[in-house]
Amino acid sequence: MGSSTSSAPVVHLDSPAEIPPEDRLHARSHPMRWVTGALVLVVLGFLVLSFARGQIDWGVVRGFLTAQKILSGFAQTILISVLAMLIGIALGTCFAVMRLSANPVVSTIAWLYVWLFRGTPVLLQLMMWFNLSLIFPTLGVPGLFQAQTINVVTPFVAALLGLGINEGAYLTEVIRGGILSVDAGQTEAASALGLSRRTALAKVVLPQAMPAIIPPIGNEAIGMLKTSSLAATISYTEILTNAQQIYYVNGKVMELLIVAAFWYLVATSVTSVGQYYLERRFHRSAVRRRSAADQIVTAALARLRRAAR
Repeated sequence: MGSSTSSAPVVHLDSPAEIPPEDRLHARSHPMRWVTGALVLVVLGFLVLSFARGQIDWGVVRGFLTAQKILSGFAQTILISVLAMLIGIALGTCFAVMRLSANPVVSTIAWLYVWLFRGTPVLLQLMMWFNLSLIFPTLGVPGLFQAQTINVVTPFVAALLGLGINEGAYLTEVIRGGILSVDAGQTEAASALGLSRRTALAKVVLPQAMPAIIPPIGNEAIGMLKTSSLAATISYTEILTNAQQIYYVNGKVMELLIVAAFWYLVATSVTSVGQYYLERRFHRSAVRRRSAADQIVTAALARLRRAAR
């Protein structure tokens, strides 16, 4: 006996045009998006028009954008920001490792550092470093070397110490969080294979923690460019200080502040672009870094096996 099966006819559609109109999918309309976009454009246009009609001498703005004193102050802003970030990264790495130490004394010292410098305003710290000579008139070792504190802790040094040490407290937590994001099994495996804690940290843990560390460090670098303006309060000659010195003479306050704002935006924009490409590079190499860490562990295991023979 033969069996017969019945099935619904299969319809093959060669192109979307053959789909019946009632069966086609249509994109959902979002009228509020257009309304919101229109409102944003209206507000933006209002602001631009207000500044264009405001009592701002744009000729003065254009004239001082490339003034020597402004460019010199901008260079000093970049210098103090870069050096303070380097100090912050060095201190942050050191104290992050100390906070993760099994030694309670070492971890407590690191915690106190973070607690003290992250818990007080950076402006207060800048002023305390700048006025350090009031409590320590001289620095050095009696009988060997001594110097007047006011000559050593210049506005540049005070700004560098205040910004760098304060930044180190924040980066301590950033780097510690990045290290903790790496699976604990990586450290345990490296320890079991005979790698020292320092080697395991440098060769296994930190390379895998970098993708988690780089984005917040980039944000901190952008923040440092803006925070460096606080150094103006201790007479450090960065761009805001120089802009103030100019408008004290010519009375063009808003024009010089706009000039300073322009160069801050240039610096932060360049830093943002650099952060983007740095993050993309580290994300692309994350797999390669994990592979390299695995190769180190594998090589160590092979050495141990050979030694056991």
